[in-house]
Amino acid sequence: MESITQLYKIGLGPSSSHTMGPRRAAVEFLEKTRGAAGYTVTLYGSLAATGKGHLTDKAILDVMQPVAPTAIAWQPDTFLPFHPNGMKLAAKDEAGNVIMTETVYSVGGGDIVHEGQERSASRSIYPLSTIADILKWCDESGRSYWEYVDMYEDPSVWDYLRRVWDVMKRAVERGIEAEGVLPGGLGVRRKAVSYYVHAAGYNSSLKSRGLVYAYALAVSEENASGGEIVTAPTCGSCGVLPAVLYHLHTSKGFSEQRILRALATAGLFGNVVKHNASVSGAEVGCQGEVGVACAMAAAAASQLFGGTPAQIEYSAEMGLEHHLGLTCDPVCGLVQIPCIERNAYAAARALDANLYSAFSDGRHSVSFDRIVEVMKQTGHDLPSLYKETAQGGLAAIK
Repeated sequence: MESITQLYKIGLGPSSSHTMGPRRAAVEFLEKTRGAAGYTVTLYGSLAATGKGHLTDKAILDVMQPVAPTAIAWQPDTFLPFHPNGMKLAAKDEAGNVIMTETVYSVGGGDIVHEGQERSASRSIYPLSTIADILKWCDESGRSYWEYVDMYEDPSVWDYLRRVWDVMKRAVERGIEAEGVLPGGLGVRRKAVSYYVHAAGYNSSLKSRGLVYAYALAVSEENASGGEIVTAPTCGSCGVLPAVLYHLHTSKGFSEQRILRALATAGLFGNVVKHNASVSGAEVGCQGEVGVACAMAAAAASQLFGGTPAQIEYSAEMGLEHHLGLTCDPVCGLVQIPCIERNAYAAARALDANLYSAFSDGRHSVSFDRIVEVMKQTGHDLPSLYKETAQGGLAAIK
């Protein structure tokens, strides 16, 4: 299992798999083909079906067009066998002859895998890769999840998490000040500022919930407008964890150090899902994005409120379990409807999962690891219509 720094990627929205990944693939291909006279990039499957809404073509052209003329070809009905988000990059000489090709897959969270490459080619640093084993380690050692992270990560991880937290905070704060209509043509107005202002007029309980909604909306709207965010675990679900942490930091006074430790714990749970299943909406649906984000935020909240390792695991399990089967069906391929609203709702669910587990002793019937297995199988069983192709579900509503 790789470093959590590979889960928390800092970059520009609106999509980790459809924007960040293709941009990274374009940069790497340019490095290998210096001097080429032109390029063609063919997008397949989900990457093609919702690419325009996710600004996939713009992400590629912004990198390649300044170097040499670049053409984008769209093949939404062709699904390559390894992953729904496939792309083929071709470099040409001055006569138009292809001099090099490369097939790349954008597998979620901004990660890319080259044809023939092992999925988990990154360096593994954690000896344990299931929450059950890590929970056993916690029980036997008397330590917590963030201490497991601290034991195996490089010490620089804390500086990186501090940067992650700073980007998350700035996204919240920009988002609750911004107004207007989001780009893309759907005419979706930003709502974060309205929720933030309205929250002040309610009693403490409703105000608290309204602020959580506002913070999640703020980050998700920043993502939808191409702003700087952190994948947690993806761009499409980037509003959930920041909303919960920002709310608890500002309303409960949790220190930055404790927030960073909560980020480490959340990252560990997200990493387990990424390693054993997927966080790609094109592969397993939105349960792998918003569902995993909810689990991460629930684990973070539980830790901040003093939950035991068992209660933290229970919180995360509920966060993911109650998103099982969630489809990825963005209207017009934009990360707006229903994505933004789902982030706000999942942030509230994460806090509810924490509260529910806090009333328990942490013992429950279905483990987090089992839910990850079920999520993976459910995702594979979902028809492609409901996995980021913008052809089924809400996306099919005219």
